Amino acid sequence: MIYIKTDEEIELMREANQLVGKTLGELAKHIAPGVTTLQLDRIAETFIRDHGAEPAFLGYGGFPNSICASVNENVVHGIPSDKVILKDGDIISVDCGTKLNGFVGDSAYTFCVGNVSEPVKDLLRTTKESLYKGIEQAQVGRRVGDISHAVQEWCEKKNYSVVRELVGHGCGREMHEDPEVPNYGRRGCGPLLKSGMCICIEPMINQGSKNVVFEADGWTVRTKDRKCSAHFEHCIAIRPEGPLILSSFEYLEAVVGKEI
Repeated sequence: MIYIKTDEEIELMREANQLVGKTLGELAKHIAPGVTTLQLDRIAETFIRDHGAEPAFLGYGGFPNSICASVNENVVHGIPSDKVILKDGDIISVDCGTKLNGFVGDSAYTFCVGNVSEPVKDLLRTTKESLYKGIEQAQVGRRVGDISHAVQEWCEKKNYSVVRELVGHGCGREMHEDPEVPNYGRRGCGPLLKSGMCICIEPMINQGSKNVVFEADGWTVRTKDRKCSAHFEHCIAIRPEGPLILSSFEYLEAVVGKEI
């Protein structure tokens, strides 16, 4: 069932999502060679709780931490660990969620660690661009497939591949609501977009093959060929005047810059 949010509910969702953006901004200050992903997780949990919210990921479906920290070939759902130490040239996708005033915020960004190679930076740029290409299609009267196709077309024309097994989703009082929002598809297909729908668009794009492997820990998803993968996510509301981005990269970009 697809839930249509009121203006008041959308404002509460915006507050939850802005806190995610601020948390990513705080993490951006600490992402550097020598830092462990578990250190980042602890920083995120403390920051979220200090701002009156709860980490939405912690305990969700049994997930043991407050952020997903996915390094290099790990696509999503990486479990923070004191054994995963960031190195110069790595990339790390940080997916973060908050629960505030009964609503969930959810957003992700792939950060560079130190000096990252130009080919990998191009993957990140393309994936981030595809997110906004998808958002442009999130208009009243269009369909989910219009978003999906825009993401797929942008990435595949740059010779990158789109993960099939994992998709975006509706968001609201629960982190995962209907509809699913794939990053591949055909124009004019899928659920109709209506004002008041809130969805998370999250391209997961691979440098090599689209094939992925689900690791034995029950969470981590990595590329089968172990080439790098990038992940960017915004939570948006469908509005009569056009898509409204509820989450924010503004806070982290104040630290790392707008350009990858």
